[in-house]
Amino acid sequence: MTAPEKPNPHDHPLANILINVLIPVLALSYLSKDPEFQQSLGKAVRPWHIGPVKALIVALVFPIGYGAWHFITTRKGNFFSALGLVSVLLTGGLTIYLWNQDGTVKPNAALLFAIKEASIPFILSIAVIGSHYTATPLLRVFLYTDSAFDIPRIEKRVEEIGGGETYRIILYRATWLFATSFLISTLMNFGLAMYFLGGLDHAATNARELYNQQVAKLTGWSFAVIGIPILAFLFFTLRRLISRLGALTGLKDEELLLPR
Repeated sequence: MTAPEKPNPHDHPLANILINVLIPVLALSYLSKDPEFQQSLGKAVRPWHIGPVKALIVALVFPIGYGAWHFITTRKGNFFSALGLVSVLLTGGLTIYLWNQDGTVKPNAALLFAIKEASIPFILSIAVIGSHYTATPLLRVFLYTDSAFDIPRIEKRVEEIGGGETYRIILYRATWLFATSFLISTLMNFGLAMYFLGGLDHAATNARELYNQQVAKLTGWSFAVIGIPILAFLFFTLRRLISRLGALTGLKDEELLLPR
């Protein structure tokens, strides 16, 4: 049984998501305000209000820089840097497209933003399923990791009992459950974006400001409305994986998992 290629020990999945996705999105959210437009509304101009184009450039530095560092140290591309790059280009490019110079926004702003919000988890769901057939399945990056599970012990036991086919089925089903969490996020992201932006008056002279306010609310609420259910679903997936592996190998939970 061929073990998947181990990730770079300095390349933590949470650091990947933080640097390549979350920080760039926050940078776009807080830096994109146009100082001249803020002044025209009588709003305070902060030092970090640099406009959507400059904000896009700043946000791009993170996934590009991390991806370059990862390639130099490992001689391999970084999936999360590519994902972050796509996310930043979608978010920043969409903002530039949707904002009109007169302060209004495009009539289809809500729908386009909702599609953008849904696109990243949808891409992740496809990537999780597709990666199952590669040497580095994303299931083993996030859930079934060699930092949490005693994989050598599990796979040795699987070989001893001749349970290779059942083992592959267990991981395959866990992969689909894991991908399902992202598909749920896809639907919830779309619905939440339409809820917050669907009633936006795109023709108002301060529509850009209203758009920013609603996007900020959306970002805050998404952690509770989307994050908590997804974490619960991931916990269910993890517990089901542990249960199935225990039933196959006869190993107890404390034998399947590494000591914490």
